[in-house]
Parts: sequence; C-alpha cells; structure tokens
Amino acid sequence: MSEVQSPTEELQADDVGAIDELRGVYDQLCQELGKIIVGQEAVIEQLAICLFARGHSLLMGVPGLAKTLLVSRLAETMSLRFSRIQFTPDLMPMDIIGTEILQDDGTGRREFEFAKGPVFANIVLADEINRAPSKTQAAMLEAMQEHRVTVAGHTFELEQPFFVLATQNPIEQEGTYPLPEAQLDRFMFMIGVDYPSREEEIAIARTTTGAALPELEHILDGEKVMRFQALVRRVPVPDHIYHFAVDLVRRTRPEEPDSPEWIKPYVGWGAGPRAVQYLILGARARAALQGSYMVRQEDIVSVAEPVLRHRVIKTFTAESEGITCRSIIARLVEELSQEG
Repeated sequence: MSEVQSPTEELQADDVGAIDELRGVYDQLCQELGKIIVGQEAVIEQLAICLFARGHSLLMGVPGLAKTLLVSRLAETMSLRFSRIQFTPDLMPMDIIGTEILQDDGTGRREFEFAKGPVFANIVLADEINRAPSKTQAAMLEAMQEHRVTVAGHTFELEQPFFVLATQNPIEQEGTYPLPEAQLDRFMFMIGVDYPSREEEIAIARTTTGAALPELEHILDGEKVMRFQALVRRVPVPDHIYHFAVDLVRRTRPEEPDSPEWIKPYVGWGAGPRAVQYLILGARARAALQGSYMVRQEDIVSVAEPVLRHRVIKTFTAESEGITCRSIIARLVEELSQEG
C-alpha cells in the first residue's frame, strides 16, 4: 500500500456547512423511520447511501422482514412521487414503462397519446423483481441505467431524482427468473436483510400489533435530494483510498497475479471496474452521512460487502463447502487492511 497522501479534492467553505446539514437530515430520517421500523440500522444506512450516491438497491431477504414496509416508509419521509410495481410472471414491459393509447381529441380526430407507466416516479419499488420474465426485467433495468424510456420511437426522460429499490426472495425459486449477472451489476448495492434479534422481535410484536402506525414527517424534497447528491461527489478522497478500493476489487479476480491463492478455488469471476466506482461513491456518501469532511478507509470497508457480494461469482467448490460471498469479502478486506 502507498503512503497516505493529501486528497486531490478540497471542500469549499459552503460544503462544510452542507455536510453538517446532511448529517442532521440523516439523523432525522433515522429517527422518523425508527417510529415504525425496529432495528435494521445498517439497512437504513445503506439505503440512504444509495439514495445520495444516485445508485439503485436490491434488497435480499426472506418474506416478512419488512422490506416493502421500509421502502414505502422511506418514501413517506420525502416529498417525492412513489410507485410500487408488483412483479409477476405475466407482467409485460408496457405495464412498467407505459404505452400509447388511441384517443379522440374531441373534434373527431384520433391520435395516439402516451400513458405513462409506474416507472415515472422518483422512488420506484420493484417488488419481487425476479418473478417477472427477462424481457420485463430488461425494460426496468434499461430505465434504471439510462434514466429514460423509448416507446414507438419517442424518448421520454424520467423525472429526477430517480431511485429504484428492488426486492428479491432468496429461498423461493419456483416460478422465478433469476437476474443475470450483467443486470445485477446495474444495482449499486445488494443489501442483505437479516432476521431481527430476540429483543428486536419482541419490540416488533409490541409495536405492530396495537394501534395504527404513526404517520411520518416529510424531511426531504426532490431539490434538496439532488443538492445533497451533488455534494456527495465533492467529498474529498485521499489517494491511498483510491488505491485501497482498486486493490480490493482486483483481489476478487482469481486470474490477477495480486489475488491470494486461497481465493482461486472459490471464485470463478471477480468484480469489474464498476465495483471500484461504487466503492468510492458509496464511501463518499457514507462519510457525508457520518458528518466527515473526507473519506476514510472505514467508509470503504463499510460499503465493501453490499457493493461486492453480487459481483463476486462463486465456484461449485465454494457452494459445496458452504463458503459465502460475505465470508470471502470479509477475509479479503481483513487481509488488505492488515497490509496497510
């Protein structure tokens, strides 16, 4: 690892106050969501990181862990348009992006008018995205990548900010269409939603089986979200952090000379350059949310798992030995951190 160097970027005087403001907004956001969501602090932080880094998230977890509730309540804290798409095997691309309808203009003339689909929103919840066929998934993911849709030769821009949160059930595979790796790569984070602790589960039973859930206050609007998104990209990154991120990603590739010997039997394909971009962007967003004026190594370490877990392709040997992507990433991070 190289020596710690001064960052190549510098914050402006106004940016320091803006980071303090963002930290306060994030604390408010966590406080509001805490009125309904018990635990899941790491999940909330990762969702906020994706939002302010202009990335999309895939939430992975078994049914009943409040993935849909969390996303809908997150949207409730913002004055943004929210839509929910329930993916099913018969869902067609036009059900998502919209279609042209023949309309009478009142004078006897008929002309086609575009009826926008549910993707025309600021926050889109793609519930159980792996239940729709490939063609529909591709239409959704194209909108995520390009921030626009094309219908009958006409291009329609999506309103900004645009944030897609997809959920996927990892245990039920019958009647599903798993997302190909190339499409998974469009998601900045794969967020694992785990079972709550015993104490959290008791709190869930107490808070969700009584009176109606409280309404949440609106904390953010579209203009403020985009202002914070621009701010995140100005958070300084020291040179050694760029080196750390690149070295970490390169070590996930078994064919690289720098990758450790132990990884070669367990990983078929490693992460690509997009993983480096998302590590840096995620670290910038996390640093700002924590009120830091510079990216630290701990920010990279914190976002390493959600960035890499769907970009590291395991071998059959790893599957048979019960080796998880989480354990592979954790070991790589630990070894690289010790070298630094």
